[in-house]
Amino acid sequence: MVRYRVRGGNVLNGTAFVQGAKNAVLPMIGAALLVTEGRTVLRNVPIIEDVRRAVELARAVGAHVELHEAERVLVIDASRLTSPVLPGEIARRFRGSVLFVPALMHRLGEAVIQGIGGCNLGSRQLDFHYLGYKRLGAVVDEGDEVIHIKAAQLTGAPLYLDTPSHTGTENLVMAATLAKGTTVIENAALEPEVLDVINMLRRMGARIHGSGTGFLVVEGVEELRAVEYSVMPDRLDAGVFAIAAAITGGEVNLVGACLEHLGVVRWKLEQMGVEFATDGAILHVRRTRRLRPINVITDTYPGFATDLQSPIMTLATMADGTSYIHERIFDGRFALAGELNKMGAKIEVEGSRAIVHGPTKLVGTTVDAHDLRSGIALVLAGLAAEDETIISPAYLIDRGHSYVAERLQALGADVVREISA
Repeated sequence: MVRYRVRGGNVLNGTAFVQGAKNAVLPMIGAALLVTEGRTVLRNVPIIEDVRRAVELARAVGAHVELHEAERVLVIDASRLTSPVLPGEIARRFRGSVLFVPALMHRLGEAVIQGIGGCNLGSRQLDFHYLGYKRLGAVVDEGDEVIHIKAAQLTGAPLYLDTPSHTGTENLVMAATLAKGTTVIENAALEPEVLDVINMLRRMGARIHGSGTGFLVVEGVEELRAVEYSVMPDRLDAGVFAIAAAITGGEVNLVGACLEHLGVVRWKLEQMGVEFATDGAILHVRRTRRLRPINVITDTYPGFATDLQSPIMTLATMADGTSYIHERIFDGRFALAGELNKMGAKIEVEGSRAIVHGPTKLVGTTVDAHDLRSGIALVLAGLAAEDETIISPAYLIDRGHSYVAERLQALGADVVREISA
């Protein structure tokens, strides 16, 4: 068991480098498997556990993959895929495994999914992915343990997403790029990561129109080519480090962060008293005043990102007054509340709404990371708490944040990642 040990009380100051976007690089790895010749080179790759699992999965289906961690470069040669099976022992460990399905359908005529993993966030059905595949001509056989998808030839069709899921949009766009004819996707996701993936696919030769409008038109092409591409910065990683500066009352320069990508998160943090200033590719964040309470409603982009709901809940425990947080995306996002209450917070959960009474003094203790976002939020809580906070398992945090202990240490935090006895 690996865990994080945090001793609070240090004000964070200095410079941190924002990693490449987790939610962009995983579909990009899936897109690289669509290419039959040449090597795809991805730069600014975050060295996180989900990327390592994606590399394992790509190798399991026959691709030759090199991950150069020091250079943050990934080289993928998918000229020879040998197996349509996404092995359960790998696929169950991260939800991004579903992003490999379009390549397997086009390259091998079928995909066999032995499991889909990721964080336990309540209802996260993938039915709309499979319904989209069916509309494109695939045959989907959903068993209790295995999902088998067969696709001799995909054909363009009109598609509609009930919710603008970024993974669903990326999956269906990738499936449509090599389908025969034209595919129209309505209510497509607008996240910057989705636009980055679409931009990469265009560089590869895909014909995709309407990026950023929610209405995508994809004209199928015969083949895609290998390219070299740099992954965009991770807005969620940037948001976490901005909140780290705010929760400790510090000043931090974030290299590579894009303020516009934060969407409503930026405005809500400013309402709480966090100050932002941009200087080229550097985002300056500081908090010098007492924190004000906040009302947050999570929503699809450009609304408040559900992935930053847990970190802002932690920040709200220090605000002067009562904050209200309404979770509209995932119904399992409030597991953090119980852990923060162990540390002295006063949080009530009523269905999809959390009421955070502040300010409260947090005191370090042993807490459980229930998922990636609650895990990093508990690290943030530890930065502000008295005494020592121990968070486990570290693996969940490592799924989405690279070298987080080292980057926080560089800002003056007392954080270590260690193997527990």
